[in-house]
Amino acid sequence: MGEMTAHAYLGDGLLDFGAGDPYLTQLRAVGRRAAEALVLVAVDPEDKVLGGVTYVAPGSPWADVADRDEGEFRMLAVSREARGRGAGEALVRACIDRARADGLSGLVLSTQASMEAAHRIYRRLGFTRTPERDWEPFPGLPLLTFRLRL
Repeated sequence: MGEMTAHAYLGDGLLDFGAGDPYLTQLRAVGRRAAEALVLVAVDPEDKVLGGVTYVAPGSPWADVADRDEGEFRMLAVSREARGRGAGEALVRACIDRARADGLSGLVLSTQASMEAAHRIYRRLGFTRTPERDWEPFPGLPLLTFRLRL
């Protein structure tokens, strides 16, 4: 799962430093994420990994922009071969279902401006832009935020 996520980000040109980008360590750290958050994986009928996402409950060290009564998801990635088959939307819907089951008021996420296909999924599922929460994890990497009211 970690390698698939890393390859998806690298293949889409989402990492400023390519194969030397320090964020790759976090993308590959599925075991750590699974211990501190919930890693959801989409697989096909032959058990091939199509994609994955990290659902972050309140209080998790993986939360970036969520308030204490919100869930968050991060590192949504779908393998290039699986794109267009609904895996990304299914993963987002699974996060929505989890946040509702947790009784949260909303679900939030951060995304890069270039991730337009993902933005279409978010909008289709009812997420709205929250520009007041936009942020930069480091200078020169602006992240847009979206929120779904539950």
